[in-house]
Amino acid sequence: MLQTASVGPDTPSGGSVNDPHLWLEAVEDEAALAWVRQRNAEAEAELAAGDGFADLEAGLLAIHDSDQQIPMPTRHGAWYYNFWRDAEHPRGIWRRTRPDEYRREEPVWHTVVDLDALNEEEDENWVWHGVEFLRPDHPRVLIALSRGGADADVTREFDLETGSFVTDGFLRPESKGRLTWRDENSVYLVADLGPGTVNRAGYARTARIWHRGTTMSEAETVFEGPEDNAGYGIYAGRDRTPGHERDHLLQYLDSRDARLHLADGQGRFVPLDAPDSAIKHLHREWLLLELRDDWTVGETTHPAGSLLVTRLDDFQAGDRHLTTLFTPTDTAALSDVTFTRNHILLTVLTDVASALTIATPVDGGWRLRPHDGVPALGTIHAAAVDDETSDEVWLVVTDFVTPTSLLLADLGSDAAPEPLKAEPSFFEHEGLSVSQRFATSADGTRVPYFLVGQRDLELDGSNPTLLYGYGGFEISLTPAYAPSVGKGWLERGGVYVVANIRGGGEYGPRWHQAALRENRHRAYEDFAAVARDLISTGVTTAARLGVRGGSNGGLLTGNMLTQYPELFGAVVIQVPLLDMRRYSQLLAGASWMGEYGDPEVEDDWAFIQTFSPYHLVDDQRAYPPALLLTSTRDDRVHPGHARKMMARLQEAGKDVLYFENIEGGHGGAADNRQRAHMEALYLQFLWDRLG
Repeated sequence: MLQTASVGPDTPSGGSVNDPHLWLEAVEDEAALAWVRQRNAEAEAELAAGDGFADLEAGLLAIHDSDQQIPMPTRHGAWYYNFWRDAEHPRGIWRRTRPDEYRREEPVWHTVVDLDALNEEEDENWVWHGVEFLRPDHPRVLIALSRGGADADVTREFDLETGSFVTDGFLRPESKGRLTWRDENSVYLVADLGPGTVNRAGYARTARIWHRGTTMSEAETVFEGPEDNAGYGIYAGRDRTPGHERDHLLQYLDSRDARLHLADGQGRFVPLDAPDSAIKHLHREWLLLELRDDWTVGETTHPAGSLLVTRLDDFQAGDRHLTTLFTPTDTAALSDVTFTRNHILLTVLTDVASALTIATPVDGGWRLRPHDGVPALGTIHAAAVDDETSDEVWLVVTDFVTPTSLLLADLGSDAAPEPLKAEPSFFEHEGLSVSQRFATSADGTRVPYFLVGQRDLELDGSNPTLLYGYGGFEISLTPAYAPSVGKGWLERGGVYVVANIRGGGEYGPRWHQAALRENRHRAYEDFAAVARDLISTGVTTAARLGVRGGSNGGLLTGNMLTQYPELFGAVVIQVPLLDMRRYSQLLAGASWMGEYGDPEVEDDWAFIQTFSPYHLVDDQRAYPPALLLTSTRDDRVHPGHARKMMARLQEAGKDVLYFENIEGGHGGAADNRQRAHMEALYLQFLWDRLG
């Protein structure tokens, strides 16, 4: 069930909510949905009926449905698996092929699960949420399915040999939880099983062992987190790597910190004596720690952003001899860690450009060597093919104007990576160039941003420009091929800009922590600084500068609308947080208090209210046109944020449109057609206002 409105304190000392739009928080209330349908009709009438909209939407849909996109594979046993959507399969098919067949230009695929057929058979609206294998080649898998794209999902056991769901197999009820294999006949169950089994943020807080042939109520509780916890719940699993078998449990404390527990062999999970803020990796005999805070061990202080490695057994025995594999600099930060059978691959961002380093244990130490083949202003994502038996990794290479390609690399070889697949050009990129620039924020900080536009761009302020940002949760915005933006914006002659503001992870933990809680304003100052730089350098003018962001980025663009309206000609706000008085009481909001603060604490509300767009709307201030987009099925960021902001802006007589997709979850769309429609709406809105 989706959450409906609940009345909470208006001030830290209590009292009732003084909010005339509170009724819009009732997600499935018929009056609220009637209001949504009316707003949708108004947006459709203005945008979807405009010149060029139908062609734009059709072009975007053709991209999403294209059979020339790369089918990204996952290996299990002798097969490569892939989840795929196209025009014939709007909800998608899960399919497989042999590795040698995959190398062909048009491989033959065998459908394992047809989600559209399943939906018709079961009269459901399932959206694919992923699959868990039991390695090395067990024929049973656990498939997660979501109704309409919500975060809450179910898990069902599926038999690869019979090609059908197991009628008497494991079945997890719908909730924000998970089901993970222990062995062929038992699973770890993390689920909402009734009162007292979820935490403050709505995530399951218990882990249970459920044996085949028993009822779910008989599952033994092996871990229980506190009910007032506001983290992302619990993950429990078993590492079945031969010689390194272990059960582990990750207890999320908030949106950042998590405590790792290891089974002691006697039915207990014991916490590892390592910082909760560190990201912990277990691989074979190794423990790796990605530090988010400085950590002093003996007489050595390891700076935040470092990557440390040691043998797990030694660490558990009290040995604190740690080897440093990476130390951050002012311009370089660790982005990702990938494991293969014999190596560790580090992805490092230097001024937001990717580089790869291979770390190999040698003679009691570690050898580091670069792995070449990364574009100068591009991004590379790595994933192990099979970290138990192989040193092969998938490398996905992308940048703003070069179509994405997939390579296969062997970290144990000096051979160049093997090109496997490459996407075609989905938009015209001849004549486009990419540059990196730096703006200066209010406190003097250099803030990088990428600019994509014509090579001979006239700096006369005439260019319609779309500025995109996020700035939260240590998430980095790296160069990436974006066909929808290319087709719907760059091809029309627009300029596209991505800002790497504080709050993100582009320069590691320090970049994130610089904009937490009472320092949130720095993220907004950074974004405004980029906007001013685009204007002062002649790229565009305020009247021709648009801005877009979603989720935390929706909070960002909501603050651009209410705090910096003079800098923009149009604002797009997607699946946003906007009412920061009530965000912690709505759906998963409580899990983000480490990022924003607790509005029920008086000292916290004193700074939170300075970046709560819903409370910053000024009837007397001029605002640029705005478009709000959200989803009824978003059970992460409550759609009430967008609904109430729309009502408040309408009440103030502002130029604002609103569209709420009935499905889609936090991603906004449940299939390619919905995705193309939502994209076409915001691109048409921006071009109408700026182009």
